[in-house]
Amino acid sequence: MELLIGLISGALGGNVAGKAIGGINQGTLINSIAGIVGGGLGGSILGMITGGGAAASGMDIGSIITQIAGGGIGGGVVLAVVSMIRNKLG
Repeated sequence: MELLIGLISGALGGNVAGKAIGGINQGTLINSIAGIVGGGLGGSILGMITGGGAAASGMDIGSIITQIAGGGIGGGVVLAVVSMIRNKLG
């Protein structure tokens, strides 16, 4: 369940970052794909850093918030990296 939360919040985070920072906006599809990848990675990494995430402590509100924050931030970061790579190539 925590992975699904991370993926959804990553897609949202990628799109929000793309709209908020016009220079990294790659369109809704690329923003969403980059966000999903970043959400999965970011949510997992933040869960490990904060003590295992939802798998260790159950689906409490703290673990859900951790997954949402990690997914959203991860989605924005991966979108920024994808944007830099696409700008260098094209």
